[in-house]
Amino acid sequence: MKERTKAPQDRGCLVGIIFFILGLGTLLPWNFFMTASLYFQGRLNTTKWSNSTMVVRKEYYFNNWMTLLSQLPLLLFTLLNSILYQRISEMIRIAGSLVFILLFFILTAVLVKVPMEEDRFFSVTMATIWFINSFGAVLQGSLFGLVGLLPQKYSAIFMSGQGLAGTFAAVAMLLAIASDADSESAALGYFITPCVGTLVTLFSYLLLHRLEFAQFHLNKSSKYEEGTTDELLKESSVGENGKLNGHANGSVPSSATKDGSPDVAEVDPSPDRTMQAFLTVEQEEKASVVEVFKKIWVMAFCVTFVFTVTLSVFPAVTADVRTSFPGKWERFFISVCCFLTFNINDWLGRTVTTLIRWPRKESRLFPALVVSRVVFIPLLMLCNVRSRYYLPVFFTHDGAFTAIMALFSLSSGYFVCLSMSYAPQLVEPKDAETAGALMTFFLALGLSIGAALSFPLRALV
Repeated sequence: MKERTKAPQDRGCLVGIIFFILGLGTLLPWNFFMTASLYFQGRLNTTKWSNSTMVVRKEYYFNNWMTLLSQLPLLLFTLLNSILYQRISEMIRIAGSLVFILLFFILTAVLVKVPMEEDRFFSVTMATIWFINSFGAVLQGSLFGLVGLLPQKYSAIFMSGQGLAGTFAAVAMLLAIASDADSESAALGYFITPCVGTLVTLFSYLLLHRLEFAQFHLNKSSKYEEGTTDELLKESSVGENGKLNGHANGSVPSSATKDGSPDVAEVDPSPDRTMQAFLTVEQEEKASVVEVFKKIWVMAFCVTFVFTVTLSVFPAVTADVRTSFPGKWERFFISVCCFLTFNINDWLGRTVTTLIRWPRKESRLFPALVVSRVVFIPLLMLCNVRSRYYLPVFFTHDGAFTAIMALFSLSSGYFVCLSMSYAPQLVEPKDAETAGALMTFFLALGLSIGAALSFPLRALV
């Protein structure tokens, strides 16, 4: 048997840093558009005068449409995953997606300085959100497949980068608001930030394949399959004592005569070890999607339900909450108490699963706690949401809203991370990839259902 090639070291943890940046880059589009909801609402929800006295306000429901048109591409490209990813090379999918995301971010930044009628601006923005998240869905799916070829800790690094993308966007918005520049210049600076971030992500990906550690792991799959086939054939013809398999004297089981015809007398009646080896491989055939789903359906339900609850009110309802302390604080309230609070606690919820894993995957308490998160929907709807028509305001203080948001986001990150990590543990190792693909689909399904539910829930406030 050939000696295994020793794996090179990740010098300076450079590959880890690159995958952190790649994780950050995958969720920049969603988070930068979501955090900038006040800018978009300022340009869209204008007042119109009728008969010189009456003010008519047109409501575009930007947060609802943005959430829906951001998550539908994720669901669509998750369904097209097996077709798209087999026919288009990794380089085109990842680098091409980053280039198009960069171009759409540049377009969004340019539109800050372009005066435009509200309906047209809304249409252009929605189209931009659709396309930028379509490329983002391809990018995210491709990078999940790529990081899966590396040791497990790099998946955690990649997810950590994703978790901090929202915090990065919220801090960028806070800096834009805190600057002395006018609102137009502040918005321009804000949207230039993801342009730079996407460019850094692109260069990081191009650098990745030049690193020895990455080359070893990313190219190992094809080389390993080729080497395994050679070793399998070699082991099938060489016995434990170093002699050729067959008769005890070491003769070939099915030798050929000088004229090339097989010598029947020399054929070993026992089963050929090569055939045994291949039969063993066939026995390790992956289970069907239905069989895998039967084992992980509880976790699939949990991840779907968590995101359904989260996206049904965030940001469609939460971004419309107003502070009870008008003044200078009003400019920072949503960025701090809604977006920054959500993203930091969501990241903490994901991170704490490395230390605490409760309840266990077999426990009936786990899905019960996931379902109990539905209580956050009425709690957030009873905060100081403006404008409102039906429900009363029960939680008027900023502290109450911030506390609810912290628990809401902490539980979201915690249960999502547990669900995604528990699912592959419920199946055989050979079926872990299928379980991961199924969980990704149900994750996207939960996001889309939540986005669709945000319309009626916002209308009920």
